[in-house]
Amino acid sequence: MNDTNRNKRKISHQKLYGFHAVSEALASGKEIERVFLKRGDNPRIKDLQRILSERSIPFVFVPEAKLNREAGEKHQGVMAICSLIEYGVIEEVIATVFERGENPLILILDGITDVRNLGGIARTAECMGVHAIVVPESGSAQINGETVKISSGALHNIPMCRTKSIPHTIEFMQNAGITIVGASEKAETCLHEFDFCKPIAIVMGSEDHGLSNAVIRKVAHLLRIPMAGVTSSLNVSVACGMLLYECKRQRIFGC
Repeated sequence: MNDTNRNKRKISHQKLYGFHAVSEALASGKEIERVFLKRGDNPRIKDLQRILSERSIPFVFVPEAKLNREAGEKHQGVMAICSLIEYGVIEEVIATVFERGENPLILILDGITDVRNLGGIARTAECMGVHAIVVPESGSAQINGETVKISSGALHNIPMCRTKSIPHTIEFMQNAGITIVGASEKAETCLHEFDFCKPIAIVMGSEDHGLSNAVIRKVAHLLRIPMAGVTSSLNVSVACGMLLYECKRQRIFGC
């Protein structure tokens, strides 16, 4: 196992119900994708909420009916989904890439919510040599069995990193000497006109709204994919593949 993947391993997908089961998972260090909490004033839920916040584990309050559908009536207001992957730390991944003398290529997904798009993007990213994928802690597609299947297992072979704030993570990358580029059909510069032969992080926006305004303000360069048809935009997974391929092409054959 190489350095970039040293903190990644396959773990079993599992749904946990009740305070005891979820607390045991937290104590044992299991990787948790998301926790669902019953709305209300239960002090135990408030204590659990505090722990989840301290550990940067995403959680959401839901109606009791949703928990009942998933677990009958034995959930005690708590359900956790253990992740199919173990998340990495983007700062550590970038440091390792530089230490190996490699040219970083990072992919940042700004609100990709469709599991099929996430799986397809991960598959392409792994094939194109992306060192890590960064997703927000909330507002991103869940990594479940379908996501992993669509990725053809690529999600087990590329570091996935969660962040509380994509703009803050972009600032860290910029300070590390990484140029941030984003995709936009309104950009003046075509992707083939840009130099990808340097440390790069590519940001892809959400399926519906594209890049958020907070991210656009941080991006150094916006690139567009030249098109000839009537349709105004590409699927985000397809667009991501075209950008990554151009980056790979330049790095192999020269800029």
